[in-house]
Amino acid sequence: MEYQPKHQISRRGFIGSAGLLAAGLCISPKWVLAQQSPVITITNAAKTAKITIIKLRGNISMLEGSGGNIAVLNGPEGKLLVDAGIGVSKPNILNALNSISNKPIKYLVNSHWHFDHAGGNEWLHKAGATIIAQDITRKHLEKTTRVDDWNYTFSPPPAAALPTVLYKTEHTHHFNGEKITIKAYPPAHTDGDSSIFFPNANILHMADTFWNGYYPFIDYSTGGNIAGMIRAAQMNIDKTTKETIVIPGHGPVGNQQQLIEFHDMLVTIHAKIANMKKQGKLLNEVLAAKPTAAYDAKFGGFAIDGNFFTRLVYKGV
Repeated sequence: MEYQPKHQISRRGFIGSAGLLAAGLCISPKWVLAQQSPVITITNAAKTAKITIIKLRGNISMLEGSGGNIAVLNGPEGKLLVDAGIGVSKPNILNALNSISNKPIKYLVNSHWHFDHAGGNEWLHKAGATIIAQDITRKHLEKTTRVDDWNYTFSPPPAAALPTVLYKTEHTHHFNGEKITIKAYPPAHTDGDSSIFFPNANILHMADTFWNGYYPFIDYSTGGNIAGMIRAAQMNIDKTTKETIVIPGHGPVGNQQQLIEFHDMLVTIHAKIANMKKQGKLLNEVLAAKPTAAYDAKFGGFAIDGNFFTRLVYKGV
């Protein structure tokens, strides 16, 4: 499938990946109280999820369908991946990678620690990938972590799943003719998010600091916050031009205009909820006021609805 910059890419693939996410996150906060965590539901759905290949620019493609979007840089030296998807998607991800080329998998960059982005670390390392990540990402992976908003406790993975090439704020990697620049954000979606930029192709992978067409999840359990998401959204705008192809953590391939719309949505909703909380309004009162109403049709129809996003923002102001 070819990238078509004049149209919103891969509506069918978008709906498919949205369905995978919505299967676990639901379109209601009721799952927070459910006995089964959405992590389990999402993981089960990922076992059979179709992986769609979208060719972007040059020798870079995007795989969608297993958790977070995966970037693939293919060339004579082999393959470099940004993010690993969910581990149980291995057969379908491997088939997709093999259909791109028979070149070996050499490197994997983790944008952050979440299971839908780093869950495939172990099998990709065993397939030959050296794993690159921010030092904070490794710290989260190597300890037990409870995410209350997912009603799930993550145990440390096997040693083979842990990154071995670590950086604090920035890392440059030369591969297949690209000078790949990896930069850490200040705390936003988590406290360990990174962007990955392919300058020759002018493609920027923003991971979960940008959800194209979704309200984003904010992981307060590992240092995320709404103010940081707004800062990251502005940084993303500043890093791009109208010609930049944007890979979001979730949703279809995007562009600078969609980054601006995402940023404006975050700013507006944050301001409304912060003002109401400052006035002493309780969460139920804020929910009743429906501060996200103007944006729900655009951002709330797939994974996280307006009520749940209101809860996330209220929690952080």
